[in-house]
Amino acid sequence: MNENICAISTALGVGAISIVRASGPEVIMIANEIFEGKDLTQVPSHTIHYGYIVENKEKIDEVLVSVMRAPKTFTMEDVVEINCHGGIATTHRVLEALLLHGCRMAEPGEFSKKGFLNGRIDLTEAEGINDLIASETEEARKYAMNLVGGNLKAIIQKSRDVLVSLDAELEVNFDFPEEADNPEITHDKLKTALLHIKEDLEKLIASSKEGKLLKNGIDIAILGKPNVGKSSILNHLLDEKKAIVTDIAGTTRDIVEGTTTLSGIKINLLDTAGLRETEDIVEKIGVDKSKDIVTKADLVLYVLNNNEEIDDKELEYIHSLKNVQKILFINKNDLESKIDKSVLNRDEVAEGNTLTPNGLDQLKERIVSLFHLNEIKGKNYNFLSNARQTALAKKAYASIESAITSVEEFMPFEMIAVDIKNAFDELGEIIGVTYKEELLDELFSKFCLGK
Repeated sequence: MNENICAISTALGVGAISIVRASGPEVIMIANEIFEGKDLTQVPSHTIHYGYIVENKEKIDEVLVSVMRAPKTFTMEDVVEINCHGGIATTHRVLEALLLHGCRMAEPGEFSKKGFLNGRIDLTEAEGINDLIASETEEARKYAMNLVGGNLKAIIQKSRDVLVSLDAELEVNFDFPEEADNPEITHDKLKTALLHIKEDLEKLIASSKEGKLLKNGIDIAILGKPNVGKSSILNHLLDEKKAIVTDIAGTTRDIVEGTTTLSGIKINLLDTAGLRETEDIVEKIGVDKSKDIVTKADLVLYVLNNNEEIDDKELEYIHSLKNVQKILFINKNDLESKIDKSVLNRDEVAEGNTLTPNGLDQLKERIVSLFHLNEIKGKNYNFLSNARQTALAKKAYASIESAITSVEEFMPFEMIAVDIKNAFDELGEIIGVTYKEELLDELFSKFCLGK
């Protein structure tokens, strides 16, 4: 924690400006050694200064240097940010100068890790910062900002405050039962409080799916026989010619991916090879990939040609997808229909085409309805954001359930207190009040360098 670290905080490449960031107890002095301009050790905090970065009497770049003194910084340490001209060579020379004068290269996410360890942010806020950087849609940005703002932390902390209060009352009662002025604690009071926490945790756990949608989007696998229009649908939804479209069966042989947005949510489209028996080795590999991707997708968009009958083998395959969330899209509805729709589940069917401007509107509406996208947008974004948070919330929920069962069976307060403490600790792990060093290393290693 007492080391001086530095890294490039902007994306490498040609640009107007690059920022090299440094944090630590001596970074202002280190920066001052390579800065030609004002004496940075004497300037007020949160000020910016014009000058040059100089190494061995050579001017490396004309810069603006921001000086921010602890504790009012992101890391709660002294921080220096050197705003230099964009460009790989220039930026690296400025970074090299800091390294030569006493800084070491920061690890990925180390600035955020310092902020967490110094109490500036909790783990949910740290994860929110990473999500904010990675956000690709407006809804994902709002969701990440909700985490950065500490809203999820506040919900978790509210439950922890109730649990610690209950635990304190229980301990006083079974440690000092003879004291007349002890706060009265009854099984009914315990059960009422625990049921409220259980309800709050149920809502949080149920929200994890919505959080995943906002953060990662919806993975949609487009399946169907050759020449039913899968690639045309992909291109139409993306509004670009991503996949090759021909009249030759088997044109698509590998997974073709593309990303768009629908109702503000990221949609990851996966166009697959047409499902058919083939002797072509390459095409066969593509068909096998198509079948395998079904298990990984959030939604299967199975495309049917309105102008072709459904054969028994295809119908059998559709029915085999009974445990998969799917939409049966009847494409080319501008042509004569030869499909017997009575053999299909009407609740799963949508129709349209890729020729008219609004030909896929019914399909889009079905996706929005299926995943309740408009409802998610209208909520307060207080969702669990990843598997780590969800797993811990489920553990805390199980501990609360166990405590409620013990209360209903009039078990001794000492036994009930064990489950309450477990739930308190598990919720604490979500926000990082308690943590394992290995967890921090893994979590912050996923951050970008310089953050």
